[in-house]
Amino acid sequence: MSDHVWMARALQQARHGLYTTHPNPRVGCVIVRDGQLVGEGFHPSAGQPHAEVFALRQAGALAKGATAYVTLEPCAHFGRTPPCANALVEAGVGRVVMAGLDSNPLVSGQGRAILEAAGIRTTVGVLENEAAALNQGFLRRMQGGLPWVRLKTAGSLDGRTGMASGESKWITGPDARRDVQHWRAMSSAIITGIGTVLADDPGLNVRPQDWTDWHYGEPVQPWRVIVDRQLRIPLTAKVLKADTKVIVAASSGVEQAKVEALTALGAEVWQLSEEEGLRGLLQRLAAQGANEVLVEAGATLAGAFVSERLVDELVIYLAPTLLGNLARPLFVLPFWRMEDQLPLQIRDVRQVGKDIRLLAGFDGAA
Repeated sequence: MSDHVWMARALQQARHGLYTTHPNPRVGCVIVRDGQLVGEGFHPSAGQPHAEVFALRQAGALAKGATAYVTLEPCAHFGRTPPCANALVEAGVGRVVMAGLDSNPLVSGQGRAILEAAGIRTTVGVLENEAAALNQGFLRRMQGGLPWVRLKTAGSLDGRTGMASGESKWITGPDARRDVQHWRAMSSAIITGIGTVLADDPGLNVRPQDWTDWHYGEPVQPWRVIVDRQLRIPLTAKVLKADTKVIVAASSGVEQAKVEALTALGAEVWQLSEEEGLRGLLQRLAAQGANEVLVEAGATLAGAFVSERLVDELVIYLAPTLLGNLARPLFVLPFWRMEDQLPLQIRDVRQVGKDIRLLAGFDGAA
């Protein structure tokens, strides 16, 4: 069997950690000796052993002289766990095939160097694009200090999210709403605006009972982030009761009594200057380990993320209905000229229940 086939199996292993590994990358490992699988594993969550360790444990003595296929360069530093490059050397593997090198410029190539210094042959670049797609957020954060940002929105075929009165539940069907759980579970954080909190009082949680394709255990609940410049959020808001980190992003200089009241409930209040804005919020989230961020917000905040070119991927659900020109739009984007438009690349189209789901990115974006 070819390197591509075994790396594809390693990628299948990596996907078992799709909802559980952040802030770490999703990594799989397969060990092959004489054309036979002798060990495989994946990294389940932060603090637990890496994929190589699980695969080596399964292979045991058969790892000596074998080929290891890893979806990301083995780590070369001591963190919560020892370096995987050293573990491969100690096991005596004969060759290591990597989909790609670590994107952190301070680390990239060091794991490979350890292996080659020990006389282990290495190959890099097998199914590299497929492996990178699995860790877009981690790679982006390591390279540029920003998370991968998805913006999810839902509306009618004529691009409307609700009536002018504010009535909006439900436009899309239950299958689409269940599908959203997948995007939430992949995310380190979910961002919404104060308008959505005041109108809908959402919990923004991942509901395991609503999704049947969890690969490994229950997903890690994402952080909840509320953009609320003037701290208008009610202290009784459902989102403040989340069993995870809750961040309220406010303007600098907000009333200290409100900050203290939210802090007493366990929330963190991040006061951002005008210069920092939404980009500064994303930078702070990345600095704390957020790989992928899901924006679920109303037209104003959604439009702000789009207009500031902070969105990497759009997830748009369209229901087979028309709400009319008086209804609210998907985005507040006050364009006046055709040249203002933002062309999109459609990456995927599929039917989810009675609705259509579009995945799209902006022209020229990765």
